[in-house]
Amino acid sequence: MSVSVSVLVARYGYAAVAAGALLEGETVLLAAGFAAHRGLLDLRLVMLIAALAGTAGDQIYFALGRRHGAALLRRLPRLAGQLPRVQALLERHHTTLIPAIRFMVGLRTAGPLLIGWAGVNPWRFTLLNMLGAAVWAVLVGGLGYVFGATLERLLTDIKSVEEALLIGIVVGGAGLHLARRFWRR
Repeated sequence: MSVSVSVLVARYGYAAVAAGALLEGETVLLAAGFAAHRGLLDLRLVMLIAALAGTAGDQIYFALGRRHGAALLRRLPRLAGQLPRVQALLERHHTTLIPAIRFMVGLRTAGPLLIGWAGVNPWRFTLLNMLGAAVWAVLVGGLGYVFGATLERLLTDIKSVEEALLIGIVVGGAGLHLARRFWRR
């Protein structure tokens, strides 16, 4: 018995959005926005789950940085290498940096950890983190939705390529993620 990608997305899409948003999640959120346009998921629920899970993920990284930052920096020299960049940004633009960190390549997960280690007020971080997660969820999820709408206008029968497009978004996003990791090394 074969199960289509659309069935899997409809069944496990919200869980995938939550898991993806806890980590880096742009690819999963783009695919979920596309799936919402196709009627497989509810866009408002996708955005809400992404915002909540994105907030939770960064709060965890922030708490780890606050509690174990020095030890982590000793054990992870590549993470420690990001510290001067984050500290310089925090000194000049901490109010905009915290919500924007999730949009910065290379700092999506390391940023909250380093911000926690730098001693930013936890309440301030939480409020700004929630704002950033909400903006991120709306922008990235909305982009996936608009991508679906645009394709529907360009293609006469989008239903026939829906499966391939969902797979393509996920594979393409995973490929970009791997390429970024390779490039950083």
